Amino acid sequence: MKISDKIKEYKKQKKVFYSFEYFPPKTDFGMDNLYSRIDRMSSLGPAYIDITWGAGGSTAERTLDMSKTIQKYFGLDVMMHLTCTNMSIKLIDEVLSEAKKSNISNILALRGDPAEGSNEWRKENQAFNYGVDLVHYIRKNFGDTFFLAVGAYPETHQEQSDPDLDINYLKEKVDAGVDIIVTQLFYDIDKFLLFRDKCLSKGIDIPIIPGIMPIHNYSRFRKFTQFCKVNIPENILKKLEPIRNDDASVINFGIEQGADMCEKLVKEGVPGLHFYTLNLEHSVKEILNSIGLISDNKANRELPWRQSSDEIRKLSEDVRPIFWSNRPISYLTRTENWDDFPNGRWGDISSPTFGELNQYHAIRAGSKSSEIRDKRKKIWGQPQSIKDISNVFMSFCKGDINTLPWCETKLAIESKQISNALIKLNESGYFTINSQPNVNGAPSDDAHFGWGAEGGRVYQKAYLEFFTSKENLDRLITKIKKNNNISYQAVNLSEDLISNVRKDNVNVVTWGVFPGEKIKQPTIVDTRSFMIWKNEAFSLWMNDWASIYEKDSISYSLLRNIYENYYLVNIVDNDFIKSNMIKQIIK
Repeated sequence: MKISDKIKEYKKQKKVFYSFEYFPPKTDFGMDNLYSRIDRMSSLGPAYIDITWGAGGSTAERTLDMSKTIQKYFGLDVMMHLTCTNMSIKLIDEVLSEAKKSNISNILALRGDPAEGSNEWRKENQAFNYGVDLVHYIRKNFGDTFFLAVGAYPETHQEQSDPDLDINYLKEKVDAGVDIIVTQLFYDIDKFLLFRDKCLSKGIDIPIIPGIMPIHNYSRFRKFTQFCKVNIPENILKKLEPIRNDDASVINFGIEQGADMCEKLVKEGVPGLHFYTLNLEHSVKEILNSIGLISDNKANRELPWRQSSDEIRKLSEDVRPIFWSNRPISYLTRTENWDDFPNGRWGDISSPTFGELNQYHAIRAGSKSSEIRDKRKKIWGQPQSIKDISNVFMSFCKGDINTLPWCETKLAIESKQISNALIKLNESGYFTINSQPNVNGAPSDDAHFGWGAEGGRVYQKAYLEFFTSKENLDRLITKIKKNNNISYQAVNLSEDLISNVRKDNVNVVTWGVFPGEKIKQPTIVDTRSFMIWKNEAFSLWMNDWASIYEKDSISYSLLRNIYENYYLVNIVDNDFIKSNMIKQIIK
């Protein structure tokens, strides 16, 4: 989707949007970490994300690959940077054609920094002397295919001493066909406002988005501001100097200063905020929380799960099995070759074939690195008993750790409503990997459960999914078999299916009622998808967990035993009004 369409929607709703910028890491390990971070930060509801283009085109291939991957599988719209430094016309054509083919509709056009190791900018050919030449070229050869952005300098470009001349150059870019302006980082709000006023006086009437770089580290902050020739207000320096060697205090100050700055900019009427994240998460999240923008933007989701950013799929798909709720990228990769997507009812689609996980593994290639193995050992420890396994799952439900092999992000907000019950279940040997509480007519704008159009009501059946032993499963079935409202399916690695529902049964577990619309039923439980998910779910015990230990270790043997002998179980309480399913299990 073009960012212009999103900006119109935010303006219509009188909301301020925000966007995040990332740069491509140099290693597969770094890329895997960043993909996980972007996946988590997507829950903050950015309007789009930026992917930078390294100095001198040094990250060209990684930038394009990363932009394509995120656009296709993360449900996020991407604005890809493109510079003309060290770039031939042929290469620029190839990059833009590939971007178009990959549904990347947004480009930030820049002249670019000098190549690494050089202090001087050198043009690659006569076609591109300045950023405006790249803008002209894109509009001439690609028309309106792309939403175009350019950068700007509230305190003048480091190679330019005359701010008015700088704005004249910016006006040339706007006249050449630019849609939006994103500024360089700054800390002096008055200088930004003066810059904005001067732009307006020159006839620049497109959105000007302030660039925000939270202060994370004193030395890096000074390095960036000196390189970019950014003025630092005296009051910021006075507060920073006494704490310069205390990293935690610097981060906390950066959050406070960033929040104060963003609040003032919002009051001054900026349509959006662009965060230079430096591939970091904490400060940006805390700033947005502090100024109350996250909850304002998160209730905007059309469906309870993350939609694809592919326009055709987004318009046609409105039903998914619940099993991949915590692994949406896996689901998108496994279904990307479908010619048709379920719409209205899951049963409307004829025998969908789920693809293999090859593309997912390619995206997460860094997950097999020694660094990731060491990181996982720190998170999950080295379990020696079933009790140790229970403790890992309990830690996840408590929020002490934020990942499990089956959960790529921390416990969902709605599941936090039942976290105490989940902790008890895991303590009893039911290792939960997916859940949702019952909901009876919550408003569609509810901060925890809301989705869909304004003025609607949403509903959920209580759902639990977990691994457990055959002994626990037998006890569980004895407890719940007299309750006609509860349906269950359990299967082991050998595909021994134990169930009280028909194999062709499709059970809607989330639905919504909205003014003037048909009832939407976006989340279902069905046996066919469950049996496909089963293979993926069981494989994670070995591929993502056991594989980090030596094969002759107790931890490896313990996890292999679970893999070979436990059952994967899903349970639905069809009484969405007065569900007491969890109490029945743990009593």
